[in-house]
Amino acid sequence: MISTVIFDIGNVLTAFGWREFIKSFGYSEDICKRIGDATIENEDWAEFDRGVLSNEQMQQLFYENDPEIVPQIKETMQCFTGILKPCDYAIPWIRELKSKGLKVLFLSNFSDRAFNECQDALSFLPYVDGGIFSYRVKLIKPDVRIYERIVDEYNLIPNQCVFIDDLAENCEAARTLGINTIQFMGYEDAKEKLDKLLQ
Repeated sequence: MISTVIFDIGNVLTAFGWREFIKSFGYSEDICKRIGDATIENEDWAEFDRGVLSNEQMQQLFYENDPEIVPQIKETMQCFTGILKPCDYAIPWIRELKSKGLKVLFLSNFSDRAFNECQDALSFLPYVDGGIFSYRVKLIKPDVRIYERIVDEYNLIPNQCVFIDDLAENCEAARTLGINTIQFMGYEDAKEKLDKLLQ
């Protein structure tokens, strides 16, 4: 019996359209790719989500990753507002699950800046029962300790939980604890798979 649904946020409950965000500044395809490679696609981004880097430290690492385009990196990374967009289905989906008596939580790799500057995309937060942002616990998926943390914090029974994430490695890590998983490939697909598990 499933009692708890745990959602990832980026590309599940929100659209993490970082490529479109960077392109919106009007740079060439090549420069946009280089900005992405130096920032969001770089391993340094994960450490920012872990909450162990200040904004200044993060920016400096990005600049060092591609010193030739520091002005462009500085412009695109000065504010994250717009990098995440709300998904219309998020709140109705959460409300539907809660109406069935399910606990709804989130577990997301998320930086403090993204939290502070993307509040419009997090409009679903008042509807969930809680959750964990990585920057607050200094752990990131797929480290199994972050899954253990949410299990302990919310007194969950792993085999009664479903975790929904867009990345296969994050789902695999959750399964090591006995948590049921759904890799998010789109709302309709995920909802259908979840509904089957809830039958």
